[in-house]
Amino acid sequence: MTITARELNRATLGRQLLLDREPLTVPEGVRRVLALQAQHPASPYLALWNRLTDFAPADLDAAFAGQSVVKATLMRITLHAVHAEDYPFLRAAMQPTLYASRLGARFAAAGLTPADAEELLPDLLAFARLPRTSAQMQAWTEERLGAEKRDGAWWGLKAYAPLHHAPTTDAPWSFGHRPSFIAATATPGDSEALHTLILRYLAGFGPASVADIAQFALVRRTPVRTALRALEGEVEQLRGPDGTTLFDLAGALRPPAETPAPPRLMAMWDSVLLAYADRSRVIPPAYRPLVIRRNGDVLPTLLVDGHVAGVWRPLPDGIETTAFHPLSAATWHELASEAHSLTALLGERETEVYRRYHHWWDKLPEAEVRML
Repeated sequence: MTITARELNRATLGRQLLLDREPLTVPEGVRRVLALQAQHPASPYLALWNRLTDFAPADLDAAFAGQSVVKATLMRITLHAVHAEDYPFLRAAMQPTLYASRLGARFAAAGLTPADAEELLPDLLAFARLPRTSAQMQAWTEERLGAEKRDGAWWGLKAYAPLHHAPTTDAPWSFGHRPSFIAATATPGDSEALHTLILRYLAGFGPASVADIAQFALVRRTPVRTALRALEGEVEQLRGPDGTTLFDLAGALRPPAETPAPPRLMAMWDSVLLAYADRSRVIPPAYRPLVIRRNGDVLPTLLVDGHVAGVWRPLPDGIETTAFHPLSAATWHELASEAHSLTALLGERETEVYRRYHHWWDKLPEAEVRML
């Protein structure tokens, strides 16, 4: 069976709750989409606003405070918000990547190995039974390894150790830009973690290629292929629009190509922009360097008919939108409605969210700009 590029796009949007907002609780919504990019504290909130009916930020606050949703370093060694019950297998699936990288260049440069991290881990997690700031964690590391190894050691340990970011009540989005850390209550250790991750990834992002799965999890392709062979009875193969072999769950949602896709104002680093090796299913190739910057910043985007069509940013007078190509009057009307809702949400928390990234707008090409 062959699937078209437009059908792939609609499959992603449907599984990521971007064809229709759905009446789910916050934990249910997070579990459905598997993981929300969380490098910026506001992004999980905006991601759920795009996906859930009548989303209330206080509900995500409560989920973080009650630890039904947790924030931690996971796929691609970046911050994600995930359902607490999903954390152990996601964390276990990325452990080989951390070992292969020797816990990062700074950790290795300090003369340390993953075996050193294993030795430090029990005492580190005991210390982190209560929330600890980065400064406290660095002091703990210095006490055991010396000042010369402190920074490199903590750099590797904060990704390697099963730590959650500890929420706070004095930041607009449950987390500040200077995090505190607390030991995870569920310990990673599932030997079938990669199998579980693949099945859950396909449920939330499929159909997908071996390269897509490897990109999402930042794991090597060979283990992915091996795991897919072991899952032969649970996944099926499709032929992508360019002939690439794609994998999916049998009977998974694949909406027709003509399914309408409403405009959305997507958060920075939204997962649909980063979950694939071939990002053209959502980002037109000509626009990729405009929205994914060389340093890794991924700008907040306009999604029109299921594809990136521009960027947006909040300013004192409203939501400024920049369209990379002409949009219809009807589309602008729908975007204005979305902007009105988003302005109300931001007004309760942080009116000019993402302000520190405004310098990227000076580097955008000439385009149509409207204040909504």
